[in-house]
Amino acid sequence: MTSIRVLSYNIHSSKDDLDALARLVRDIAPDVMMIQEAPRRFRWRQKCADLARSFDLVVAGGGLPALGNLILTNLRVRARESWAVRFPLTPGRHLRGAQFVRCTVGRTAFVAVGSHLSTDASERPAQATLLKKHLIEADEPVIFGADINENSGGAAWRTLADGLVDAAVAAGAEDRLTFPAAAPQDRIDAVLVDPRWTVTRYDVVSSPDALAASDHLPLVVDLTFGG
Repeated sequence: MTSIRVLSYNIHSSKDDLDALARLVRDIAPDVMMIQEAPRRFRWRQKCADLARSFDLVVAGGGLPALGNLILTNLRVRARESWAVRFPLTPGRHLRGAQFVRCTVGRTAFVAVGSHLSTDASERPAQATLLKKHLIEADEPVIFGADINENSGGAAWRTLADGLVDAAVAAGAEDRLTFPAAAPQDRIDAVLVDPRWTVTRYDVVSSPDALAASDHLPLVVDLTFGG
C-alpha cells in the first residue's frame, strides 16, 4: 500500500507572511504540493526554487509555463514528466492554465495536477471543459488540486469533479470552508482524486500561521493506493 500526503494551496502571490507560510508547509510536510499563484514573472525560476527550498521541497514543474501553477514534491516522490496546459485568453482577462506532473512513489505511478480557474463565471465552464479533457487522458490515477473560484454547485466544479472523488465529501467535511481565510464563507478550493485513491484524512488548516500566510486556507489530504 502506498500512502501520500497532498497539500493544495493558493499562496496569494507570496504577498503575505512568507515566514509563516514556510513554517506552515514544513509542519504539514507534504509529499506533493500544488500551489496556485506561484511566481510566474520576472526571475520566476529562481523565485520558485527559493520557495521550494523554504518548504524543504523541490520543484517538479510549473511556474511561468503553467501561468502561476506550481507543483513541488519531497525527495520521496520522483517526477518523471511534466507539462503545462494553457486556457484560451479572453481579451481583457488574465491568461490561466494548469500544470501536470507524472510521478512515482515506489511502484505507484500517478499524475499530480494543479490549476487556478478564472474569477469570471463566464470563462470558467470552458476552462473546466478543456482541463477535463486533459485529466481524462491520464492513464495513471490523478490527484488534482485547484482554486476553482466557485462553490461545489457551480458548472465548472461539476465538470471537473465528474468521475473523481471530492476529498472533502469523502471525509464528510464539505462544510469546511476555505476562503477568505480570516472569515471563510466559501469552499472554492478543492482536491479531487481518482476513485482508485482512498481518502484517509482531509483537513482545512486554520492555524495562526495559516491565517498569516495567505487569503486562502490550505487543504491537506492523506491518500492511500492499493491494498
